[in-house]
Order: sequence, then C-alpha cells, then structure tokens
Amino acid sequence: MTRLRLAGGCLLAVSFAAGAFSDSARRGPNMIVGGYRVLSADFHVHSFPLSWGTLAPWDTVIEAHRRGLDVIAITPHNHVWVAKVGRWYSGVYSSAGTGPIVLAGEEIVSAQYHLLAVGIQRTIGSNQTVASAIDEIHKQGGIAIAAHPLAQYWPAYDAEARRKLDGAEVLQPIAWRSEDLAGQLRQFYESAHLTAFGDSDYHGLGPVGVCRTYVFTREPTEQGVFDAIRAGRTVVYDRGRAYGDPELIELAARDGRLPKLDPTGQSTGLSVMLSRITGIAGLVIAFFSLGGAHARN
Repeated sequence: MTRLRLAGGCLLAVSFAAGAFSDSARRGPNMIVGGYRVLSADFHVHSFPLSWGTLAPWDTVIEAHRRGLDVIAITPHNHVWVAKVGRWYSGVYSSAGTGPIVLAGEEIVSAQYHLLAVGIQRTIGSNQTVASAIDEIHKQGGIAIAAHPLAQYWPAYDAEARRKLDGAEVLQPIAWRSEDLAGQLRQFYESAHLTAFGDSDYHGLGPVGVCRTYVFTREPTEQGVFDAIRAGRTVVYDRGRAYGDPELIELAARDGRLPKLDPTGQSTGLSVMLSRITGIAGLVIAFFSLGGAHARN
C-alpha cells in the first residue's frame, strides 16, 4: 500500500509539472473601455473529480490562462471542495501577477433546476426551492446565476426566484444545437431584469471560454467583479447579437475591440494531456490507497 501511495504521489507531481510546463498563455494587453477595465470571464467551469470533468483543478486554472480568460468560476456539481483546490492553486500560480482570478462555487443540480452559486465557501443543498437556494447563496456573499435555463426548468423559477436571481446564462454551447434552444435561453433572460452571462459549461472537451462574459469593472479584483455583476455591467456576444447593459454595448461598439474571441484557439498540447491523465490517475490511486488503509483499520 505504501508503494501505491508513492505511485499516486509521483503521478500528482508529474501532473503539476506538466501543467506548469504547458503554460503558453495567449493574453492581450489590459483592455480599458470608457474608463472600465474589461475582464473576460467564464462563470461555469467543471473540473475532475465528481463533476464529469477531465481536467484537474490546477490544470483547469492553467488552461483558462492559456485561453486568455481573466476570471473563471469553478462550479462542481453539488459540492465546493474541488473549486477550493482550484482557488488555492490560483494563488500559487498567480503569485507572479499572472493567471486568472478564480472564484469558488458550485452548480446546484436538482431534477427541477440547475443554479450556479459563485463566491461561496459552503455547499448549498439541492433539496430546496430556487428562491430558498438563492437566499443561502446571498447569505454567503455569493451571486446566483440560472444555468442553461431551458424551458424544462422554467416552472422552478417562479416570480420570487426570478426577482432574487442575479443573472442568467443567455449564451451557452447548448444554444448552438438549434435556434429553438437559443430562443429558450433568450426568452428566460428577457423575462426579468437580469445580468447577462455567457458561459462554456466546460467539462474538459472543447475550449474553456468558448462562450464568455465581458465584465466591466472599476478594478480588476474579485470584489470588483462582484460589484460589476450586481450592477449589471456585463456584455455577451452571440453570432451578431449583443446582450447586457445597452450603454456598455454601445460603448464597446464605438471602441471596436470587442469581442476578441477565438472559438478554436490552440489545440490541446501534449503536456496538457499528460497533466490531465496523470492528475486523474494520481487522484484515483490516492483515493483507493486511502480507502484500503481505512478498511484495515
């Protein structure tokens, strides 16, 4: 069992090293539009394990940096501990002033609705109404975002819930499957006064940030991001359409530099794949070795 633990530790070390080596960031200069610092963000990102993701939390942070994102929220399904690992690593990775701001959160998943809780520290129970879940999110100082709110989820979002929501995903890759699905997202977004979000719902396939939110901040900090969201200062672009604050949309149009999105981006490199595979293998081995030790005791 000692050898098994050693093997798991070695694989995790290789994962960290390969992930760091893979860092070939493609970041442009700081963008100032109308006195605002504009940050490129993706608030719906999943990591391994327990969230149907394939990248370890640290690799997710590095990949977001490579894709030119300034902010990400790691949102595992019905728990926050993976997000906390990613947030911790972002502090290490960003110690030299690089890398994205990483927000801890979760995707609250129930049969009736999916809801993003961003900026929280404790898991929010899924066995409750949307309005009640939003209250718990706000008590922790977080923001509540309706995740891919298709028509099947609308009954859960009653008038009280929509009034309490901070925002909704008006753009998500699911919208590209059909105009009907895209229309459902737009209809929900337009049903209440909500901040616009474009998120990738990233699980490790396709580029993180393929859909993204432009956040117009007073300062490029976590608090600055939350302040901007609560004030509705976001813009989302989708195939010739723009959503969000009308004044900011016009301001960005006059500036002419947004959007700066490359959906294809860089292909996943060998070192990224190595980090991904060894990270998963190391965590699996560590899990089973700890389980075996517990069984003997």
